[in-house]
Amino acid sequence: MADFKKTLSLPDAISIVAGSMIGCGIFIVSADISRQVNSGLLLILIWIVAGFITLCGGLSLCELAANITEEGGQYVYLKKIFNELIAFLYGWTLFLVIQTGTIAAVSVAFSKFFGILFPAISTSNELFKLGHLHFSTQQLFAILTVIFISFINSRGIKYGVITQNIFTITKVFSLAGIILAGSFFGFHFYTLKTNFCMDINFSFETLNIMAVAIVGALFSSITWNNITFIAGEVKNPQKNIPKAMIYGTGLVVALYLLINTVYIGVLPLESLQNAPEDIVAARAMSEIFGPIGKNLIAIIIMISAFGCANGMILTGSRVYYKMAKDRAFFRPLAAINRKTKVPVNSLWLQCIWICLLIMWGNYSELLDYVIYASLIFYIIVTAGVFIYRKKFPNSSKKFRINNFFPITFLILASYIVICLSIYKPLYTIPGLLITIAGIPVFYIWKKVLKTD
Repeated sequence: MADFKKTLSLPDAISIVAGSMIGCGIFIVSADISRQVNSGLLLILIWIVAGFITLCGGLSLCELAANITEEGGQYVYLKKIFNELIAFLYGWTLFLVIQTGTIAAVSVAFSKFFGILFPAISTSNELFKLGHLHFSTQQLFAILTVIFISFINSRGIKYGVITQNIFTITKVFSLAGIILAGSFFGFHFYTLKTNFCMDINFSFETLNIMAVAIVGALFSSITWNNITFIAGEVKNPQKNIPKAMIYGTGLVVALYLLINTVYIGVLPLESLQNAPEDIVAARAMSEIFGPIGKNLIAIIIMISAFGCANGMILTGSRVYYKMAKDRAFFRPLAAINRKTKVPVNSLWLQCIWICLLIMWGNYSELLDYVIYASLIFYIIVTAGVFIYRKKFPNSSKKFRINNFFPITFLILASYIVICLSIYKPLYTIPGLLITIAGIPVFYIWKKVLKTD
């Protein structure tokens, strides 16, 4: 069987980290967060804390990434540190919704904002209706987008990475442009002061509200782990993957904090909370540039969505390939094309499932459910840092993180999980059920393999 080629440089790896993180959330979620906390100051505090948690989580995972350099990332870490069952449950949930559901959501967002420029692409323009199933031009365009991106990546990793680099650079400069435009042309210190100087009762209840509201901010940048999925194709992964995660997450966290500062310096809190369709960035740019601002943001969101989908399609397929190689998933997915060095079967099965989620139309509900399970897996793998040190004391310590970062991540992430369990059980219980449903599947799979 052909092996992967180590072709990705440090800049490529940084591009994958930043490009996969920057999707559509930064343009939208601040509206819902501000409604929950009803304060500009708390909105900024939430993004500061979310950025801090993201950095702590990323730094914690760096230690495992530097010492375990196989493709598959978090799946491999969980298998090596814990057992095959926990690793399978992660891979199972990743394939069903975490990775594919996110890609589906981002692809539909790309299609939705394309429809602002070309109104024929719309949910109201239905191609056919079958019972409760409605299939629109928006869904069709999203599916075609996923197929196109999958095709690009099937031609070889260099094509996927070139695409990623182009779109990452473009959207980083686009975010920087929004920050500069907002700072110089729309920023009002009176608006900022008014949003900051609202009466806030700092209490335990306020902390709980912030813990629930922070989910949107966290999951606008939760895909910083995707670079570990493709570790087998990164040059000098012991050094470059930790560096890519540190530089990439640091860049995105800084951009997110600055752009939210612009939001509350340009818009009164009420305007931010009631932005049309929650697109805060469009509301802010319309305040500065008028109606043209809406189209400008639509283009920027399209660029962000396309780049995010490309990065996640590129990296996600490597996890299912690794699972198949371990005989924990469909065996044909372990095949690598000899010419392109790409796990094409894994890539196209992922594509088919994403398309089915888009056609089904309720992928966003599943995504909400599994966000909770995803956070739990982050907690498990971060706790695994300490277990790994004890379990493999003689392994090469190419990168060792200070205990402050994993301990801080564990405390804060666990607190958020507890608050979500109490205040949003409808979002948490289904997420757990989807993950737990993988337990019988794992044992059935094992039984079938024994009879082969």
